[in-house]
Amino acid sequence: MHAPFWLTTALLFPVLMYQGKRTRRDTPRLPEASGSCGGQYGEGVPAFRFLVVGESTAAGVGVATHTEGLASQLALQIHQRTGKTIAWHTFGVNGIRMEGLVRKLSQEELPEADAVLLSMGVNDTTGFTPRGKFIEHLKALRATLAERYPAPITLLSVPPMHKFTALPSPLRQVMGWRARQLDAVYQTLAKACPDDFRYQSYPALTDTSLLASDGYHPGPLGYKAMAGVLAEYDWLATGTSGRTMSGALS
Repeated sequence: MHAPFWLTTALLFPVLMYQGKRTRRDTPRLPEASGSCGGQYGEGVPAFRFLVVGESTAAGVGVATHTEGLASQLALQIHQRTGKTIAWHTFGVNGIRMEGLVRKLSQEELPEADAVLLSMGVNDTTGFTPRGKFIEHLKALRATLAERYPAPITLLSVPPMHKFTALPSPLRQVMGWRARQLDAVYQTLAKACPDDFRYQSYPALTDTSLLASDGYHPGPLGYKAMAGVLAEYDWLATGTSGRTMSGALS
């Protein structure tokens, strides 16, 4: 089924290697966000608590502080919509792959949360992580977090890298092809194991005004836009079971 992808990659390998090295050399490497990794909007005991884990998007690359990042912006928008007190926390490592994230999280003291959102996939795409290993690492992540967080892990869609105009062609098309394969893994797992995973998509950030200076990561407006779409879901209806969330997107 995936033989055409690997054949194409093999045939284009010298070009892909050259373009990948040139892209890494020429693309500005932005720092992770600074400041507190958690907070809340509203007073008193939170009605709902978010935890976002993952790679550069969870680490807030593209914005100055975590308050401008995905977890904070999602909590803020839900607070504004509902008037409820919403807490947030984020844990991310720029450049990490799924296997490394599992190791990191097994060593972290993480806060209580009603929903865990996973923002991953780009580094496993560029690193050509085999699908079997990707699935194995996802299941290991669930096992690592299951006791503390019983609700299904929400798998945020793998970014559509074929739309990353900062990447040259054909590298962009090959990376987009691979990203769609890993995103399909997310969707398959969510359907097969609904007590462990659920899948949630959001539109690609194609407007350059939403991107950071590297043309690759979301900027402040990008994270706000992502959070705006995710905030359309009825998160507060999930409680800790995660089984009654209704979605605005398919």
